[in-house]
Amino acid sequence: MTPSPNEMAVAGAPSADGVWHRCHLLPDADPARAIRDAALVVEQGRIAWLGPEAELPPTYGALPRHDAGNAWITPGLVDCHTHLVYGGQRADEFAMRLAGASYEEIARAGGGIVSTVRATRAADEDTLFAQAASRLAPLLAEGVCAIEIKSGYGLDLDAERKQLRVARRLGQAFGVAVHTTFLGAHALPPEYAGRADAYIDTVCDTMLPALAAEGLVDAVDAFCESIGFSPAQTERVFEAARRHGLPVKLHAEQLSNLGGAALAARHRALSADHLEHLDEDGVRAMAEAGTVAVLLPGAYYFLRDTHLPPLDLLRRHGVPIAISTDHNPGTSPVTSLLLMMNMACTLFRMTVPEVLAGVTVHAARALGAADRHGVLAVGRAADFAAWNVQSPAELAYWFGRNPLAVAVRQGRVFPAAAAGQGERR
Repeated sequence: MTPSPNEMAVAGAPSADGVWHRCHLLPDADPARAIRDAALVVEQGRIAWLGPEAELPPTYGALPRHDAGNAWITPGLVDCHTHLVYGGQRADEFAMRLAGASYEEIARAGGGIVSTVRATRAADEDTLFAQAASRLAPLLAEGVCAIEIKSGYGLDLDAERKQLRVARRLGQAFGVAVHTTFLGAHALPPEYAGRADAYIDTVCDTMLPALAAEGLVDAVDAFCESIGFSPAQTERVFEAARRHGLPVKLHAEQLSNLGGAALAARHRALSADHLEHLDEDGVRAMAEAGTVAVLLPGAYYFLRDTHLPPLDLLRRHGVPIAISTDHNPGTSPVTSLLLMMNMACTLFRMTVPEVLAGVTVHAARALGAADRHGVLAVGRAADFAAWNVQSPAELAYWFGRNPLAVAVRQGRVFPAAAAGQGERR
């Protein structure tokens, strides 16, 4: 396959190797461990040293110098829950809902998830790639260095495969770590109307084995809700994932409490996501299993929800909390992780250190990638963001303003103006 312009541009991006100096470091989102007047050394695309600039070993004196201009450097941001690859959009449906149309009326007019499934099935890979690339670009331009992308808008083998292949292509084209999640159990496709168990048979016995064998799946997800799939059907999906050695995660307790979070915890899920209707039993189960709570303020805002996720219970039981965009066409058409940090503070009353951890260390854990993303540490790949701010708190403070100076992804430098545009540096 001939390299795309994106792939050629990423290959031509300058190396981050050298000494990054005149900076301040926030290695793991904990303000108590911030290092002022710091330096960070990158060698062969990996972090070789970090600490106070005054203590920089002389052995690095001959390396190239990158003047960070007194920027704050944080780990690259991690967007751990997205549905980025799909056909079309649903802005007209949004307008209809605001004008008073009911869900049923919208569905009868061809809207809802069925419209996205139809558009996704109809689009070829290049079209899906171009549309998803336009959504990915603003996230990369805000310092995102790792992202999860789910399938779930194809709902048959060929279309689910197409989504996951496009997700992999995005990672290669933009030099970003993409973690793919198979979400075949997202909704019931029209051809299976009234036959949910038969569709779950197809998900478990046909779709998942084929996609796993092709190396397209990093994790398996499901939508456990009254309008999605039952706990029993979800458990069947989890058991199929286990047979293929794949970790699981779950859309749980968004609209009601079906015990999905506790079910996910029994299967040692990486994360349970949404959680507005989570109860203390579910929180305890997540804490015992080490399952991350992924909160999605964009969907909460877009749906005008009023039922807050139980932050106090999550804190009391020590459940790690991640924040993500939940980018999707129906309930969270968001392309700003920085805005989600602000919304998590204002809507959910999270603290600045909590949201900083929520888009770095805890988000990486929600991907099963805590050993690769989310912190600045010797030996890790050089994935970090340099910000033109006087305090890291500004990342959650501003909305509508992007203070990124430079993004470093996989050891290559992307200045702010080009951070999300691999083909136009």
